[in-house]
Amino acid sequence: MENKLVRIKDIAEKANVSTGTVDRVLHNRGRVSADVKERIQKIITEMNYEPNYSARALGSNKIYSVAALIPDYTYDPYWFDPKSGIDKAVKELKQYGITVTQFQFIPDNVDSFNQKAEELSKMKPDGILLAPIFYKETLPFLERWKKLKIPFVIFNTQIEDYNPLSYIGQDSYQSGVLAARLFHYGHPDPCSVLLAHIDEDISNSAHLLKKEQGFRAYFEQNHLSENYIIRRVELQRRDYLAFMKQLDSIIENNAELKCIYVTTSKGYEIADYLEERNIKGINVIGYDLVPRNIYFINTGLISFVINQHPRGQGYWGIHHLADHLVFKKKVPAVKYLPLDIITKENLNYYLNEEI
Repeated sequence: MENKLVRIKDIAEKANVSTGTVDRVLHNRGRVSADVKERIQKIITEMNYEPNYSARALGSNKIYSVAALIPDYTYDPYWFDPKSGIDKAVKELKQYGITVTQFQFIPDNVDSFNQKAEELSKMKPDGILLAPIFYKETLPFLERWKKLKIPFVIFNTQIEDYNPLSYIGQDSYQSGVLAARLFHYGHPDPCSVLLAHIDEDISNSAHLLKKEQGFRAYFEQNHLSENYIIRRVELQRRDYLAFMKQLDSIIENNAELKCIYVTTSKGYEIADYLEERNIKGINVIGYDLVPRNIYFINTGLISFVINQHPRGQGYWGIHHLADHLVFKKKVPAVKYLPLDIITKENLNYYLNEEI
C-alpha cells in the first residue's frame, strides 16, 4: 500500500465489514465484537492507515476561537518574534477555522497583565496560548481556565503543576548549564563571572531562577566551585544613572571578572556599557537575536548568544492548540526547542530563519 492513500472503505473491504464498523473501531465508540475489532486493527496497521485530519477539518465549517496572551513587543523587542510566529501560524490555519485574538500586556507591569488576562477570560475562548512571565499572578488564571475546561498552551516559561496542554520553549535549567560550559571553556583559569538579571522581578520569574540554578550546578557538579567565583546582581534600567553606577562599582571591585552572563535578551545593555566605558577583556553571554544583540555580536562585544527560538515558540503554540481542537491529535506535553549557540561566525545563518 506504499504511496497509496488508504481509505476507510479499503479497510472495510479487506476486513469484510461495513465502513461504519471500521469508523466505530477508529473512534473507539459503539459496540464491535472483540474478534472483529482485533481483525480491523491488524488491517489498519498493515495498510499504514493515517486519518485525513485536514480534510475532516475543512469539511466541518466549525470556527475555533483562540486567545493569545503575550507581552507587547513595543516595550521589549524580544517579543516581536513570538508574535511573528503566531501571525504565521494564523495564516496557515485560517482555512481550518482557527481565529486568534491577541491580548498584549506591558511586560514589566503586573496590573497590565492582570487586566488583559481578565479581558481574555471574559471572551471564553476555545483555547489559550500564553507567556506566563508573572508566575504568581498567572496561577489563579490557570486554575480558573482548568475549571472551565479551556485547554491552554504555555511558552517561554514552564509551569508544570497546572498540567497545561503543552509547554513550548527551552529547557531553562539546561540553557544555564550550557552558558556555564561556554564560560568555563573560554576561561580555563580561575576567575569570576557576573550573573546578571536585568529588569526582572526574580522572585516571580521561575524560568530565570532555573537558568541560574543550571549555571551554578555546572560548577558544583564538575567540582569547580573553588576556582570560579559567581557574583549575582539584579539590575534595573529605569534609573539609568544608578544602573551605570552599579556596574561601575562591580567592575572596579572585581579585577578578576572575565565574563558577564545575562539571563535574558538584554545582553546588549551590558555590551553598551562596556563600549561606552571602553572596557576590554570581559566577554558577554546572553540570549536571543534582537537587533541590538546582533549588532554587538558583529562588533565582538557579545561572545555568545543562546537562541531561544522565540518565533517557533509562538508558531508551535498555535499549532498545538489547532492539533488538539481541530485535528483531534495527541499533543506532546513538552516541546523543548534546540539550544543553539550563535557567534559572529554563524550569525548570518540564523538571520531571517524560517520556522
